[in-house]
Amino acid sequence: MISSPIDEIKNRLDIVEVIGSYIKLQKAGANFRALCPFHSEKTPSFFVSPTRQIWHCFGCSKGGDIFAFIKEIEGVEFGDALRILAQRAGVQLKRQSPELRTERQRLYEICELATQFFEKQLKSKTGEAVKKYLSERGISEESIKKWRIGYSPDVWQGLSDFLTSKGYQKEEIEKAGLAIKSSNAEYQTANNYFDRFRARIIFPIFDLNSQIIGFGGRVFKSEDPAKYINTPGTLLYDKSQTLYGLDKAKVEIRKKDFCILVEGYTDVIMVSQSGNENVVATSGTALTLFQLKILNRYSDNLFTAFDMDIAGSSATKRGIDLAQSQGFNIKVITMPKGSDPCDIISKNPKKWKELIKSAKSILDFYFETAFSNKDSKKPEGKREISKILLPLIKRIPNKIEQSYWIQELAKKLEVKEEDVREELKKIRLESFMPATPVRSESSVISKSRKELLEERLLALILKSPQGINCIEKKHLTNFSPRTQEILINLKANSKKILPQFNDFLNYLSLKAETEEIEEKEIVPEIEICLEELSRLEIKNKLNQISNEIKKAEEEKDLKRIENLTQKFNKVAREVI
Repeated sequence: MISSPIDEIKNRLDIVEVIGSYIKLQKAGANFRALCPFHSEKTPSFFVSPTRQIWHCFGCSKGGDIFAFIKEIEGVEFGDALRILAQRAGVQLKRQSPELRTERQRLYEICELATQFFEKQLKSKTGEAVKKYLSERGISEESIKKWRIGYSPDVWQGLSDFLTSKGYQKEEIEKAGLAIKSSNAEYQTANNYFDRFRARIIFPIFDLNSQIIGFGGRVFKSEDPAKYINTPGTLLYDKSQTLYGLDKAKVEIRKKDFCILVEGYTDVIMVSQSGNENVVATSGTALTLFQLKILNRYSDNLFTAFDMDIAGSSATKRGIDLAQSQGFNIKVITMPKGSDPCDIISKNPKKWKELIKSAKSILDFYFETAFSNKDSKKPEGKREISKILLPLIKRIPNKIEQSYWIQELAKKLEVKEEDVREELKKIRLESFMPATPVRSESSVISKSRKELLEERLLALILKSPQGINCIEKKHLTNFSPRTQEILINLKANSKKILPQFNDFLNYLSLKAETEEIEEKEIVPEIEICLEELSRLEIKNKLNQISNEIKKAEEEKDLKRIENLTQKFNKVAREVI
């Protein structure tokens, strides 16, 4: 019988499916493995066990169940992880009192209610005009519902009044990015908040779990000079960490092994509607390192579908340069001048599919554009072309691929390859600093030599239970109390291992399964571990005695110095 929502969620959700929706997992025997999303690494050390429903990274030592994973990857507390997984599992949580709900949870609730409010406005007279406009842009009724598009009425406090009637404070509505506090001293009253979004078509912004975290608003029949406004940074929403549409695109990105990157909300919706659901957009910002690391969980192939300024220093180009430096394979969907995906698809969907098929690699695109705009026969033309292309070639991380493009440039400019390489050495690239902290090797938790040896010993015994026979009574004093307890129980074939060791044993069992060692080598390896642990214990004793001798020397206690020296020599002989 399932006794709690936690058990019910675990019963309904498979850890492989949950983690697989965030990162790319590969089958590895009975388990799955991946590059760890919590620290930088080149060789996969992150493992997921479908049998035990746990995960563990043997590089940074993070691990646990699905709740631990969601807490870590979403950066939330347990209550929020519980709610995220409950929603995914279709488990109804008991309504909590307002005091017990976290600030984050209340902001999610505000965003959801606001979306319902905006959706309802489409049934008004102005809302019908909005739907007609969207239809003329090619957006179907089905897409309006799928992407939960709405409308914010042209009133100052329509949404705020609705949310306060539901029990939320105006300060909370402001924290959700939906209200603005008036800066006019004359109006500093209880009603000095007004709605951020007014007379705009509303596009809700979703997180990876399809929860609403922010909004984008497009002006509709208004004289507001700002065509688009977005939710500012909040506890839920950070534009540098968000990719619009990724919650709906992630499965298709992994399946098709490439991601189409566009500029706007309507572009995402129209491209998805056309059958290419593997599409996302940045939220009013250039590509960031954080966004690229998220995308890399699903694919390292990017197709860009926006204006590419190869000679400029636009934010768009800097984002693409950053993606290139991170090892992404980039292709460019070349569109007619002045067009965007939304325009092309609404007029001719077949044309859009042809453009995807004929997408050029980023370097082919750069070469073609640079040589078409400059005269490669004249010295100044050669200089200008090399000025554009050399930094792009320098940024290629793969040296073999880089060498190919050096040869191509030399051939097309009709110059010596050595001269191109010489000029390439002079190029100094800007360093890309992440806009937000990214986990690195500093996240790796270091363990002592003794801890590592004890873990390996226990994992080997779990892998081959007869290895327990190598453990003698004399060995036990060399182990930590936890390891002693586990070994004593294993040796007695007891099932009464203390509950607090369960997580540790699950981790060790997963470690045992990932250990690549032949059966005949296990016992000799256990004996090596025992010998090393014995040596470590002796060294620890010698260090302890040495410290006592130093103290005795400071106190000039000759008798104690003599006794300790004899003790030191006796223990030292055990090493020989």
